[in-house]
Amino acid sequence: MKTSLVAKQYIFPFILITLLFFLWGGARAVMDVLNKHFQLTMEVTKTHSALMQAVVYGAYFLMALPAGIMIRRFGTRIGVIAGLLLFGGGSLLFLPIGDNMVFEYVLLPLFIIGCGLVILETAANPYVTLLGDPRTSAGRLNLAQSFNGLGSIIGVLLGGQFFFAERGSGEVADIAIPYSIIGIIVLLVALCFSRVKLPELVTADNDNKQKEVTKLGRYFTFGFVALISYEIAEISINTFFINYMTDDGFLSPNAASLLLSIGGLGLFMVGRFSGSALMRHIRSEKILLICACGTTAMMILALSPLGVVSKCAVIVCYLFESIMFPTIFALSISRLGGLTERASSILMMSVVGGAIGPIAMGWVGDNFSITAAFAVPLAGFIVVLAFAWVSFVKSHHYE
Repeated sequence: MKTSLVAKQYIFPFILITLLFFLWGGARAVMDVLNKHFQLTMEVTKTHSALMQAVVYGAYFLMALPAGIMIRRFGTRIGVIAGLLLFGGGSLLFLPIGDNMVFEYVLLPLFIIGCGLVILETAANPYVTLLGDPRTSAGRLNLAQSFNGLGSIIGVLLGGQFFFAERGSGEVADIAIPYSIIGIIVLLVALCFSRVKLPELVTADNDNKQKEVTKLGRYFTFGFVALISYEIAEISINTFFINYMTDDGFLSPNAASLLLSIGGLGLFMVGRFSGSALMRHIRSEKILLICACGTTAMMILALSPLGVVSKCAVIVCYLFESIMFPTIFALSISRLGGLTERASSILMMSVVGGAIGPIAMGWVGDNFSITAAFAVPLAGFIVVLAFAWVSFVKSHHYE
């Protein structure tokens, strides 16, 4: 018998929380366009432009544990509102910058946005896993994260059209325009959340015998490392996708941003919706293993001098990687009982991989080539493959 992904009494809270996944997907995706934009307009290096990702994802490392403490003390709703206020307020800080832009000036607003995003993710990810049967937690989180993919598509599509549109000589796009729109929308959503109540869910503590916690702790630690590795791979690819498609003259920046939004991120969203549906019938551990093999193979092809085949491999990689974060996250906190919320806060620190990967990939791209730089995400996906194999073997132990 098929198990419902979301319990009937939690459908409305699930819809509200899923809206947050859409919002932060769009906000993070705009940065993938800004990297190439700043390289073209300010003549910064790939390593330098990657500082944007470093400050946003570095905020995850600094704020994840404080966010978890706040959410455990004041509840999910207060955590969501606090995250939205930081997210919206940081976006509006671009207004004083306007079109008189110095690269370093954008880092503070981006750091504040990052602090807001980590609070939202720390609240939303574990909350979604609890809105139904524990056996479908990975599928449920994949469904919510699918709308993160939709937000990413729209963010890159609109950002690419705005920042790479043809303008008069010497005229540069005003970064304050898209971010002020984002800020106003986010603050309106915060107002909506201030007027609704979310049910606070309590995790059972039945499984926390000392011996079992110790055993699961090793698996949890491996999951944490796998998430860091995944973030290194995913954010590195997103950050330099446009460079990979344009540096050899294969595409223009505008065309590459369209390909990223419709091709890569489109497959990413399809993969999450499909993965969510498949996990109602197939164990999430098995799907993760298949996808980890797929991403590893695609990165090997991306490193190979195969022209269009290598370019296509990078795009197809988005399909295989799509289910990785929510699946690894859900598997890592499964059977942790009353430790779930604390463990979730620790897992959110793993997003710091999004700060490490682009810097490393940018350095390789500046000193060798953008193609050689794809060794960075390859290394990340190999670690995920190891975790997927352990999870697959472990799942048979619990059957």
